[in-house]
Amino acid sequence: MAVGFNRIPPNLRVPLFWAEFDPTRASYLATPQPACLLGHKLATAPAPTDAPQLVSSVDVASALFGSGSMLTAMVGSYRLQDPTGELWCVAVPDPVGGAKATGTVTFAGTPTAAATMAVYVGDRRYAVPVATTDTPDTIGTALVAAITADPFAPVTAAAGTGGVVTLTSRTPGTIGNSLFVGMNLRGLVGGEYVPAGITVTVAPFAGGSGDPDVTDALTALADTEYDFVCCPWSDPTTLDACMDAFGEASGRWAWNIQLYGHVFSARAGSVSDLVTFGKTRNDPHLTLMGYPDGSPSPAWIVASALTGEAAVGLRADPARPLQTLPLVGVMLAPRGQRFTVADAQSLLFAGIATCAAGVDDIVHIQRSITTYQRDAWGLTDPSWLDIQTPATLQLIVRSTRNRILSKFPRAKLADDGTRLGAGQAVVTPSTIRAELVALYSELEEAGLAENMDAFKTYLIVERDATDPNRVNVLFPPDLVNQLRIFAMLVQFRLQYPSAATSAAA
Repeated sequence: MAVGFNRIPPNLRVPLFWAEFDPTRASYLATPQPACLLGHKLATAPAPTDAPQLVSSVDVASALFGSGSMLTAMVGSYRLQDPTGELWCVAVPDPVGGAKATGTVTFAGTPTAAATMAVYVGDRRYAVPVATTDTPDTIGTALVAAITADPFAPVTAAAGTGGVVTLTSRTPGTIGNSLFVGMNLRGLVGGEYVPAGITVTVAPFAGGSGDPDVTDALTALADTEYDFVCCPWSDPTTLDACMDAFGEASGRWAWNIQLYGHVFSARAGSVSDLVTFGKTRNDPHLTLMGYPDGSPSPAWIVASALTGEAAVGLRADPARPLQTLPLVGVMLAPRGQRFTVADAQSLLFAGIATCAAGVDDIVHIQRSITTYQRDAWGLTDPSWLDIQTPATLQLIVRSTRNRILSKFPRAKLADDGTRLGAGQAVVTPSTIRAELVALYSELEEAGLAENMDAFKTYLIVERDATDPNRVNVLFPPDLVNQLRIFAMLVQFRLQYPSAATSAAA
């Protein structure tokens, strides 16, 4: 038997004992599958823009990006879902010439009873105690003090005359217009109400302008694998840049790049607006979560929560559905303003992923789909509908690459039937085929693929007709599916005929 050494020369004469190591039979696929959040920092924060930063905690994020920044809030939201996964952040420059959105809260009247009001800015709650001796200006000053004392506040606050408090988003651009401002979301049951004699007028955020250019931030991801990328902006230009960066022609899913990964974003709106927008997208590597207007949590919080929950779920098992997993810390619009089943059905046919909340108000993923809806001819195509498809294919391709590169890194290639000495570092198409069948058996056992017999029937491994050093493979996995719909016809009776006959007898 001939043993193929990599380093020990065949003409060695120096005695006695020599050993080299070959790890190719011990290798297995192990990747950290890091996540990456794109967002804004505060202008005074020290982190550079368009450069990935490893972030382990909210404290690290605060030091890098500023306590009240979008990125720090995103890290906090992400870590509520995924406390231990590897996380990177890229600070995207503010939009050129962008303006910050503003909103106002105006207090008027004279309180006739003491109470505690709650002002919500985004999903952050600010308690404002009111005494019978307070004036509108006093109440406004108390709100400003509460917001100013919060280092993670998404806004700055300034008190004016006549009980007017002006709130200014820390985040520039149109995304600031989506910030929520409202009163007493918990209501009387939660001890939140406006005391008698006081009126509160809320003007929603508006005036934010400009969207950032994320091209350099996406380029900064370079040749590092980031499997879960959060992009809080959902304007067409930004999503087009993400589609190019993760595309199959020249992006991270291209044959010559093989970095893969998936983008997660979120967008608030009415059903009509979301359906209209969703039909303009067609990207198998983007999940856009739609949620209703009037929801306290801004898009960057929803998107980062979705990214964190997807990272945990898909790392554990890329083929398992994400439905029912909670989006911890996310607040939806009040009951009566949330999407119905009919609304969700429309959204899911427009490439918009959905979330929902039960009677306990805990928000969970309803169905996490991609925006892919049509093939190149514009025909309806569900092949990339659910995120489990690209996630599972990503793992299968990486597993196959790891197996081939570890077992045959320096192999010679010969035709099937060649008389080879035992131990030769030579592979044939049949050898490779057997390795792929063995790998598929492992994938089947792991619950990622099915129908081994059909796989072996359609699997093709052959030498290239013109390049003798090349093997061409048709690899036809049958991906395992998900239990998503349980439909039951309840065909009830008041009494079975046989039971009635038996009773009469």
